Amino acid sequence: MKHLNRLQLIHSRSLGWRNSLRDIIFGLEDGMVSTLGALTGIAIGSQDREMIVLAGLVIIAVESVSMGIGSFMSSRSVIAIDKRRLSEEAMEIKYETKKEIKELNKMYITEGWPKPLAKQMSQAAGRNSKILLKEMAVRELYLVPEKKDSAWRNGVFMFLSYVVGGLIPVLVYWFLPLQLAITLSIILTLIALFILGVATSYFTKRGWWRSGWEMLLLASLAAIVGYLVGNFLG
Repeated sequence: MKHLNRLQLIHSRSLGWRNSLRDIIFGLEDGMVSTLGALTGIAIGSQDREMIVLAGLVIIAVESVSMGIGSFMSSRSVIAIDKRRLSEEAMEIKYETKKEIKELNKMYITEGWPKPLAKQMSQAAGRNSKILLKEMAVRELYLVPEKKDSAWRNGVFMFLSYVVGGLIPVLVYWFLPLQLAITLSIILTLIALFILGVATSYFTKRGWWRSGWEMLLLASLAAIVGYLVGNFLG
């Protein structure tokens, strides 16, 4: 029993970390793509290295804070909504237990359980309000009650990952001549995007080569747009 409870705790924590992983990948990708697209356009259009570096740092500062706050607010709203839905379901179980047991029985039958077994399972769950709430949460609300999620953690990860991703296309402009910096900024960022795509394949179990190229090709559109706009306006 202790081993089973430990496995359930680990699984619930992994569900909470899934949102943080999403924010990390999103932050890194958006930081690289947005900054690369903007800097490429500014570099082509202005040919001013100091302006490019300043613009890059401003973009990173503003967007990282904005993305972090956005992730925090959206995560907190989702968590609050899920808690409210669970609370409402708990009240229904408390005052309309028989009705909830019948609903659970129908869900079991719909899922393909034999009717006698479905009735037995739903009645057994109905004798324990915690078990009944868990079953109704998963099957009716599509929620996992034990999921440990943190709005603050998601927001911080989004902020930090955007900063890290955004710095990749900016750094070379500090040290290298403008034309070389433009080329290397694009190359380094595309390589980093490919590596990020490969890294995500560890979690998605997709082919690493396909994931890497998919991330690289889709994200490189931002650099192309930035180049075209900068070249046109410049």
